Amino acid sequence: MTMTLNRVSVPVIVDEGKCIADKGCTVCVDVCPLDLLAIDLLKGKAYMKYDECWYCLPCETDCPTQAIRVDIPYLLR
Repeated sequence: MTMTLNRVSVPVIVDEGKCIADKGCTVCVDVCPLDLLAIDLLKGKAYMKYDECWYCLPCETDCPTQAIRVDIPYLLR
């Protein structure tokens, strides 16, 4: 799997200002069927750990604060 640490852009964008993972929320991590999301323990925010997204959208639709946006490539829309 490709680690996203060296990527400039990834399909799942987290608005850290809206993310409440530091308050215990793990909804996006829990609903991702591919286990691509994780919580950065230092920042207390969600992030995409692997760039293998299927663009299935539960992370975006289930996020209680709308902190997640999935950037679907133009050719897949």
